Amino acid sequence: MPNTDTRFFTNEPGKSLLDRFKKTLKDVQYFDALVGYFQTSGFHQLYEDFEQIEKIRILVGLGIDKQAFEIIEEAKGQMTLSFTHKETRELFSDTVVDEIEQTHDTYNIEVGIQKFIEFLVSGKIQVKAHPSHNIHAKVYISRFRQEDRDFGRVITGSSNFSYSGLVGQHEFNVELKDKPDVQFALDKFEGLWNEAIDVTEDYITSVRTRTWLNDELSPYNLFLKTLYEYFKEDINLDQAFAEDLPEGFLQLEYQKQATLAAYKILQAYNGVFLSDVVGLGKTYISALLARQLDGGKLILCPPPLKEYWEETFRDFGVRKFKVESIGKIDQIVDMDLDKYPYIFVDEAHRFRNEKTQTYAQLAEVCAGKKVVLVTATPFNNSIDDLLSQLKLFQVPKKSLIPGVSDLDRYFKKCKRRLEDHERGSEEYLAELEQISSEIREDILKYVMVRRVRNEIVKYFQKDITQQGLFFPEIVAPHSLTYALGEDLEGVFDQTVEALKGFMYAWKAAGLVSYWHRTPSTWA
Repeated sequence: MPNTDTRFFTNEPGKSLLDRFKKTLKDVQYFDALVGYFQTSGFHQLYEDFEQIEKIRILVGLGIDKQAFEIIEEAKGQMTLSFTHKETRELFSDTVVDEIEQTHDTYNIEVGIQKFIEFLVSGKIQVKAHPSHNIHAKVYISRFRQEDRDFGRVITGSSNFSYSGLVGQHEFNVELKDKPDVQFALDKFEGLWNEAIDVTEDYITSVRTRTWLNDELSPYNLFLKTLYEYFKEDINLDQAFAEDLPEGFLQLEYQKQATLAAYKILQAYNGVFLSDVVGLGKTYISALLARQLDGGKLILCPPPLKEYWEETFRDFGVRKFKVESIGKIDQIVDMDLDKYPYIFVDEAHRFRNEKTQTYAQLAEVCAGKKVVLVTATPFNNSIDDLLSQLKLFQVPKKSLIPGVSDLDRYFKKCKRRLEDHERGSEEYLAELEQISSEIREDILKYVMVRRVRNEIVKYFQKDITQQGLFFPEIVAPHSLTYALGEDLEGVFDQTVEALKGFMYAWKAAGLVSYWHRTPSTWA
């Protein structure tokens, strides 16, 4: 049976405190609010209804932010919470800033806060904070104009002046209409109001000088704020990453940056290409990355590098890892893979052909895992190389890459464009260069970490100089002409003639035939 009682407001459908205020405030001359905390970010819901009210007084118990209120609640019994005027103003100012910084910076909220300040400046609203911790009541007192039907109303209960209190969460409030009840609440309010500290100016100053609602922000400060918001996640990750490295290893900022970038990509897209050029330490970056990952790590590498990967991961203090030779992929696929949520594949470009059995087995190992593909040359022969490796961590027709939900369709379109030109022609090479640029922009920038030496030297010069690191300079290739001596020339000719006489065995239909081929006919 629906609740038709007009005295109780629980924020159930049709019974919210916000609805009640919107219905009654149009007749109110004076409005007083006593609350534990007050969130001006929700003021936009009522400022139009407050326009015609002559005077509004808001008294907060300790501040306006719920988090600060709860912290102080927890501190009871450990200290006497009675603040000086200065402490009360500072607490009030801090909680104002905290609330506005944590709220959504939407147009409606901004308008509501600016209206609140407008009302403060005009004197329509006055705000005070009480220095005592004993104020926990939630009381809203409305007094009507003299010519109105009665004296006023008082609403009391569990709702603070916030979105949650007005409409967002289940509350329990009751409205009293008899004049003695309203007068009793008003007398109590007046007593507390006289003891409280005026923080109207503190509110205005805090908003205008310490929050994003500052009209005096310079373009430069706004630019810095934009950079901070864009890179905030990276900054927080940077602070969280452990920096202790094994003895003898350089603290290289470019490797740390690569680790941070790879970590973000791995979490967002379930896989990442570590594709720095040769010599920049992809194995070390892999170890730094592995240290940040909870759970088992399975590393697949060429047989000669197995011991090197094991030693590196041990030196870097990586836990829960196992290194296996990629040559044993047929055995690895039958292992208990549930304990390895992360798969590292060294020299991943070897798995660019998805038509092979080894690729199929690797794909089975990587299924449902987060995959780190370590390769300096992800693109070898054709754009299919990239697609095959992407499929190791992306569902091709449900890709997570922004704007490219169907990888198969994307790469088919690229291939059709190449088929319009003769392979190897100038037009073909120009189209291939254009397609490669588009793939970098559309796909690889989201899932790949790749730097070349010139970039490291240019952007990390200070880091390199301080630690004495240098890269050997590689000179451009040039021709080297030399002449064979008379004796050596004769030996060379004899060797070539001997090679021409080599015989090759050929098995066919169970018979062995001998084919004589000269070097000029070798394929």
